[in-house]
Amino acid sequence: MMSTSERERYARHLILPGFGEEGQQRLGQASVLIVGAGGLGSPLAMYLAAAGVGRLGLVDFDDVDLSNLQRQLLHGTSDVGRPKLESARDRLREINPHVAVDLHSERLTAQNAARIVRQYDVVADGTDNFPTRYLVNDVSIFTGVPNVYASIYRFEGQVSVFGVASGPCYRCLFPEPPPPDTVPSCAEGGVLGVLPGIVGSLQALEVIKLVAGIGSPLAGRLLLVETLGTSFRELVVERDPACPVCGDVPTILEPVDYNAFCGLPSDIDNHPGTTMNHITVHELKQRTDEGNAPIVVDVRQPDEYELANIGGRLIPLGELPGRVDELEPFKDQDIVLMCRSGVRSASALAILRQHGFSRLFNLDGGILAWSRDIDASVPTY
Repeated sequence: MMSTSERERYARHLILPGFGEEGQQRLGQASVLIVGAGGLGSPLAMYLAAAGVGRLGLVDFDDVDLSNLQRQLLHGTSDVGRPKLESARDRLREINPHVAVDLHSERLTAQNAARIVRQYDVVADGTDNFPTRYLVNDVSIFTGVPNVYASIYRFEGQVSVFGVASGPCYRCLFPEPPPPDTVPSCAEGGVLGVLPGIVGSLQALEVIKLVAGIGSPLAGRLLLVETLGTSFRELVVERDPACPVCGDVPTILEPVDYNAFCGLPSDIDNHPGTTMNHITVHELKQRTDEGNAPIVVDVRQPDEYELANIGGRLIPLGELPGRVDELEPFKDQDIVLMCRSGVRSASALAILRQHGFSRLFNLDGGILAWSRDIDASVPTY
């Protein structure tokens, strides 16, 4: 039974034909896991809280950065430096105190994803990287929890529903990820601030439709949103009987190493104590000040380099295999690979290793760490 205050809060739902009290009760009894409390996660979480979804789970491990505020409306200026989950929890409680909020302050991994996802009725993927996207998809199939998918880039977005009965999964649409660095992230390529609001709201709509049992969810359909021309297109997505995860004879039955699958350094490579050589921003600064500076190679995109750099040679990761010869004269010197956060530079290190380079170091934390710990005048983005 809803209280008097809840009836007043949800009055506009209660008078909707085909929704009414039954639909509202379904929302109140439902649980939704939101992966990512950023651009997509902000409108998604806020609208689901306002709609009265009974329990929301949030997965994130990042802190609020000033560059987030252009689009991540869960967070405000006073939240800069706070964990995103804390500011998200406070905002959602202010929107609707009737909603329970679970905080999962950890990176979603092959080891913990199934345990977390199976606690919820629906998982909504608001991530911006391919390893997590494929992980969420696969675990959705393994656990039987529907996956409401969305993605954004620059001026465009996508929305669909995967993992429902007889429907396709993300791998049916994209069997393999693109080569590393051929599709920049929002941090690398930019995103129109209002875009995640549009796409995240559509994502919230699909969650509500699934939970309340109304309308026709986007299962088997991919909605394409293009904002510069203000257009919406729809593509049919069919289940692939040969899909390795949801096909007739699946060959992937448990989570895999998604970094390796996407052509990035594997979780093992990123684990402390492995063979990859690292250098901190403090160590790089000390060596530079002592006149013993290594060769610094920045593997970001030219626009990123122009926005913020600490010098060094600019060789974007996607161009590196064809430009290795430019570094041949420095093969006997220490070479430090750097990017925004340390992910692309780790891939660059692996490429140079394959070409016989041995004195290689990955800059921990990339230019974000340099700005945070060495020189705050270097912009973050």
